[in-house]
Amino acid sequence: MQRIAQGNRLRTGRFSESNRFCLITAVCHQRNPVFRNVHRGRKFVHAISKVEQAKTLCYVVMPDHVHWLLQLEEGADLSHSVQKAKSLTSKLLRQLWDGPVWQRGFHDRALCKEEDVQAVARYVVANPLRAGLVSSLRDYPLWDAIWL
Repeated sequence: MQRIAQGNRLRTGRFSESNRFCLITAVCHQRNPVFRNVHRGRKFVHAISKVEQAKTLCYVVMPDHVHWLLQLEEGADLSHSVQKAKSLTSKLLRQLWDGPVWQRGFHDRALCKEEDVQAVARYVVANPLRAGLVSSLRDYPLWDAIWL
């Protein structure tokens, strides 16, 4: 599969495999801190809860991007699922954010079958700690994981 280097173009040949674990990273338009405000960040959380055929395992909403670990259900299309989450987030933010919310496209990484999904989830939700936003994860309101 050929990867396209430009971040603003969708990668061609994306394959959606049922029951596959995928780690998604979506970036805000021009790295604007759209989700610095907790209320705006909750709009993304609400949006991913409405995406059918994608089971959310964990997520973290950073000020200018999001990480979303999901499992595709039978017949799900990864690009469609992410597009739906981004579109719904944008609609929910119309009254709260002036301008585009998302950069085009997204980055995805399919987890190998032997990868420890919980270890990947711990890494994902620890993003606010590594970014220096908080000194304890309990102080960061925009993350969740099914194991808690």
